[in-house]
Amino acid sequence: MVKLRGAAVLAAAALALSACGSGGGAEPSPGGTEPRVLKLWHYETADSAMGKAWAEAIKKFEASHPNVTVKFEEKGFEQIQKTASMVLNSNEAPDIMEYNKGNATAGLLSKQGLLADLSEETTKRGWDKLLPGGLQTTAKYDDRGVMGAGKWFGIPNYGEFVMVYYNKELFDKHKVEVPATFEELTAAMDTFVKAGVTPLANAGAEYPAQQIFYQLALTKAQKPWLEAFQSYKGKVDFKGPEFTYGADTFTDWVKKGYIDKNSSGLKAEDMGVAFMNGKFPMLISGSWWYGRFASEIKDFEWGHFLFPGATMSPGSSGNLWVVPEKSENKDLAYDFIDITMSKDIQNLLGNSGGVPVAADPAAITDAKSKELIESFNKLTAADGLAFYPDWPAPGYYDVLVAGVQELINGSKTSAQVLEEIAKPYEDNLADIGN
Repeated sequence: MVKLRGAAVLAAAALALSACGSGGGAEPSPGGTEPRVLKLWHYETADSAMGKAWAEAIKKFEASHPNVTVKFEEKGFEQIQKTASMVLNSNEAPDIMEYNKGNATAGLLSKQGLLADLSEETTKRGWDKLLPGGLQTTAKYDDRGVMGAGKWFGIPNYGEFVMVYYNKELFDKHKVEVPATFEELTAAMDTFVKAGVTPLANAGAEYPAQQIFYQLALTKAQKPWLEAFQSYKGKVDFKGPEFTYGADTFTDWVKKGYIDKNSSGLKAEDMGVAFMNGKFPMLISGSWWYGRFASEIKDFEWGHFLFPGATMSPGSSGNLWVVPEKSENKDLAYDFIDITMSKDIQNLLGNSGGVPVAADPAAITDAKSKELIESFNKLTAADGLAFYPDWPAPGYYDVLVAGVQELINGSKTSAQVLEEIAKPYEDNLADIGN
């Protein structure tokens, strides 16, 4: 795996500079004169930064391809996560879709021969120049489906990371300062609990809870541990200090009332809406919420901060544009990707609460968007993007959801849960010959 580089490479990639041009400089091909349809799937909400940017990209695509109609279908993250292999192996496959990056997802599909090799187009259109260093890690996969080297099977056009969102009104009401250390974070949560307020919005039925568990483990982790876990460069001890601390502390947070015991069955949307409605002081989740919060939160001021006490946080390049091998309109799919990498779309993404990879820095004028990008740069300056906990093994997402739910409802001890999540990981290592 290509290691994540330092500040100069990936921080610059968050606002990759003007020498890169507009999507690598390739002119979109009109696609002939016969009426055609480009079938596109993604799972971003219309008011998210990506949703806004890609809606504009569809308009620009249709304007430059007057004979082509884009048939866009919004899918759920969970829906695509669970059915991608089956759908892409059928005649129902779209021509282009957003898909989760990592060994267990895009890597698995590439290994199964379900994704088109984008290497030639990437070089021809200059996408590789827009995605230096660590941003290429999740775009390339080897013959085993392991990220970081090999052929290009996806193109990300934004970055993402997990942070702590907070309700400034509730912080002021309870006289809580923004925490700078882990101890200050737990002290803040104790203050809220004493006032009868659950500090953290949470969702155990989907990704949010497992990302909290992983973030806690990362507070005790160093780079070699991360490379062992994500890239199989060493043995991972699931009973070691990192995962043990993550599971034990998560369990303790539930017992102390930092996390609601009834959140085990909630989904990410439930969590996000509750925070937007002002019911929780904090929410630990990703930058993909940023644009939506900026659009929908009207009744209180909010902000964000990086997780205190950790040099690494879950994060990476954004999800990938992938082109199914069965697509009959690959040329149109490549043109659409090129438009999403153009300056106009990248600048819109950046001013809508996203983290662009090829924007013009001077064009990012929105104050909150600047704050977001500054935090991303700070994290990447510390080489702190730690990917996501479900990436290392196929089906691992569901394993982690079930395990963290058991921690929330107290049906199993942290030691029992760690045993549960160790087996599928180790089984996958055997499958790929490690």
